[in-house]
Amino acid sequence: MFEALSSRLTGVFDKLRRRGALSESDVNDALREVRVALLEADVALPVVKELIARVRERAVGQEVIRSVSPAQQVVKIVHDALVEALGGGAGDDGRRGLDLNAPAPVPVLMVGLQGSGKTTTAAKIALRLRTRERRKVLLASLDVQRPAAQLQLAQLAERAGVTSLPIVAGEGPLAIAARAMDVARRELYDVVILDTAGRLAIDEALMAEAAAVKAATRPHETLLVVDAMTGQDAVNTARAFQEKVGVTGIVMTRVDGDARGGAALSMRAVTGAPIKLLGAGEKLDALEDFHPDRIASRILGMGDIVSLVEKAAETIDREQAEKLAARMQKGQFDLEDYAAQLKQIGRMGSLSGILGMLPGIGRMKEQIEQANLDQSVLKRQAAIISSMTPQERRRPEIIKASRKRRIAAGSGTSVQEVNRLLKQFDDMSAMMKRMNKLGQKGLMRGGLAALLPGGGRQRPY
Repeated sequence: MFEALSSRLTGVFDKLRRRGALSESDVNDALREVRVALLEADVALPVVKELIARVRERAVGQEVIRSVSPAQQVVKIVHDALVEALGGGAGDDGRRGLDLNAPAPVPVLMVGLQGSGKTTTAAKIALRLRTRERRKVLLASLDVQRPAAQLQLAQLAERAGVTSLPIVAGEGPLAIAARAMDVARRELYDVVILDTAGRLAIDEALMAEAAAVKAATRPHETLLVVDAMTGQDAVNTARAFQEKVGVTGIVMTRVDGDARGGAALSMRAVTGAPIKLLGAGEKLDALEDFHPDRIASRILGMGDIVSLVEKAAETIDREQAEKLAARMQKGQFDLEDYAAQLKQIGRMGSLSGILGMLPGIGRMKEQIEQANLDQSVLKRQAAIISSMTPQERRRPEIIKASRKRRIAAGSGTSVQEVNRLLKQFDDMSAMMKRMNKLGQKGLMRGGLAALLPGGGRQRPY
């Protein structure tokens, strides 16, 4: 999300940095480009006008003109304005995610249009509450419109490791909701997630049903699920639900497929409801908290190291990582260890998503795309290693031409890809041996150059 906007804004601010001292006209020219970039990113016009006016008021003044680093000052002002537009800034208590601060069982109502990913999101939230917060969760489908909707939620509940309310044929939405709350009270559930029916478009029947269920269950959270890829339609949907039903928060799905991100920037200003969660991908663990300050940093090419570290902490097996580090220090790293490392990276999500959290990566966008860094690269490498015998993984030097052909055939890859993997492994092993040989003091004296072939020394010609 935001790739196109981030690329445009990075270019605008790079121009400003090259100018050094800034005049009022320089700032105005930059703001014109920022305005166009926001509109192209599908941000709602009233939101763009308000954001630009806020930035201009702060940027066109003595504070920027006399600043030691005027361009950086402008970037800071734009960053703060983006944080405010996304729902952070003044008055933000820093709390993210769901508010479950209520007597159990806490009802959470899911509303939205059909096809927005509402049912999958309900299961994702259930998994998150079970694993992160150790909550006992009950999932209940109130969707009697769509064929097999209740069965779909039951299957997702099983995958998430939570309970789903047993299906009773012919029961209406209000009766299902009442039964779910009764079961939750009797069986001491912490949270009840009520998944309502959706429609292909907003209509009176949809709104009336959602409002009736809300009145009957009095949910502590009413979450609207919207598809980020629908752009301004997502904003219009959110506005309609807020007016007719009232929502406490928004969950944006398919953010990994939305390069513009304008809907996210418009959502808070248009509806007044905060974006609480982001869904990226079909996997049940592909759900993250929405942090306005971190998102603003990503938009401006500053990266999001905090989220990257959090993601790593959640997905990487610490004990396995420590064992791997110890083996690497002793120079015992083999292809089994390399495969384990690939699996750990794979659990963190797509490579492009991981790289997108690194500062300044926007400037390297084209090179990254040309390098074709996607999950299939990791999967192919893992397949190649899986096609090797245990002996070959422990002693890669024995892999000659005939073995390479067998491995390539077994993994569905080419001999060239097998060679490429072995070369990468050789390079990594050589660097680890040099690190081990130099030790900490040697590394401090020689720096990174000491790790290069020849120890960084120029070879005589």
